[in-house]
Amino acid sequence: MHTEGNMHTKENSCCCSFEDCKLTTDWLLSRTRHRPKIAVVCGSGLGLLADDVTNKQTFSYEDIPNFPVSTVPGHEGRLVFGHVNDKACVFMQGRVHLYEGYSLCKVTFPVRIFKLMGVETIIVTNASGGLCEDFKVGDIMLIKDHINLPGFAGQHPLCGPNDERFGIRFPCMSDAYSKDLRKLAMSVSSDLGYSNFMREGVYCMVSGPNFETIAEARMLHVLGSDSVGMSTVPEVTVAKHCGLRALGISLITNKVSLDYSPRGEGQP
Repeated sequence: MHTEGNMHTKENSCCCSFEDCKLTTDWLLSRTRHRPKIAVVCGSGLGLLADDVTNKQTFSYEDIPNFPVSTVPGHEGRLVFGHVNDKACVFMQGRVHLYEGYSLCKVTFPVRIFKLMGVETIIVTNASGGLCEDFKVGDIMLIKDHINLPGFAGQHPLCGPNDERFGIRFPCMSDAYSKDLRKLAMSVSSDLGYSNFMREGVYCMVSGPNFETIAEARMLHVLGSDSVGMSTVPEVTVAKHCGLRALGISLITNKVSLDYSPRGEGQP
């Protein structure tokens, strides 16, 4: 484990400059021959998505300069480079969250590393609670749009000085989730016979770490949210800012309670 400048202290996690990103990118590029074009962020319990990678090369987050280290069970904390079929990819086995105490610029730091490495497309996955009454546990929801509640309250990864080397000051978010990639994902799911549990909907991010009260869940449902979780939106926002194409996939792990009958509430 490296110790340069005590890089993993959360006190230093509020500023991720272009130079910080360049240092981390150069460190990785000097240690791997892989040049990924696709990045995949594996959400809670979804690290197995990297199991079938060939020509695999793995780095622990703890060993990568400036890289945030996940503290949540189910997030292995590894960067996996390799190929899926003939596509050069990099997988994040685990992410960090706002509720862990990291700033949003640190939460989204890996996305900017991917951009500087030459990644063009990012696939972001998560586990979320279903708000839509038609959703069932085990459904897969393609994210067509999101609601950024922390952003409304000023917790936003693009707050502060803008570095034009990453992107413009006021990025448009109306097309944050690529229509072409969603169409392709639906087509592939149909070919695989998965259409009966494929959904499309709006994902709402809350900061956590507590699960929603019933009143809060009702509010999110009224606002148009189909599922709710504590991640993904910051990464997609920064990906859009950087000019990456994004595909969001949410696994519905439970139904969020919208009434006061004696049932469990919340979502993982």
